[in-house]
Amino acid sequence: MIFISKILFFTSHHGFYTVIILLVFFGLLSFVTKKAWFLVPILPLAILNGFAGQYLNAWFLNKYGVESTAIITSDVETNSTLNDMYIHDYEAIVKKQDGKYISTYFSTTSATIYPIENAIRIPRMEQHFPVKYIPGYEKNIVILYYQSEEGNALLQYEKMAPVNSAKIKYEADRTNKEFIEEYISALEDYVKHYKSEEYRIKIEELKQELQQLK
Repeated sequence: MIFISKILFFTSHHGFYTVIILLVFFGLLSFVTKKAWFLVPILPLAILNGFAGQYLNAWFLNKYGVESTAIITSDVETNSTLNDMYIHDYEAIVKKQDGKYISTYFSTTSATIYPIENAIRIPRMEQHFPVKYIPGYEKNIVILYYQSEEGNALLQYEKMAPVNSAKIKYEADRTNKEFIEEYISALEDYVKHYKSEEYRIKIEELKQELQQLK
């Protein structure tokens, strides 16, 4: 597991050098065996690593890693950009199973985050956040963003969006059965994940209103 973790850390953090290694490895195979088709996998593997290297690393660490915490100690904005946003270089310390810390690093483009999604979410500096790693190679971490305080706050905010939308519709027309049902559904979905006695009471009130309209 440690060996696999080291390989995945290297390929996800050093894409350019990974391509060089692929060129050398398959180039030597082609030269030694005198078979040109050994050069074929170079480009597909390089592209695959560029697009899916971090995702594979995230899946592997989440599947086989152990949970711990980390703290970002440095956040430096670089001159490079990704989607018109400046890329940041981060340094962090990771808590090992013996309670001691080890240093690691990553950037906006190499950070490994779970769950896998088309978004780069990095916790703020000086805050403990949950991670997973393979014991023995704690440098390679996956950030469990939605288990952090920031992640939980974001999820709660996103759950509130349909509640607020449904509330606006309901308050505009309290006699519209469709709007009442939508409001009830949004509130019920919210209280499945977050406790709210206020919302539970509101659900019962809305159900009574809906019953009266039928």
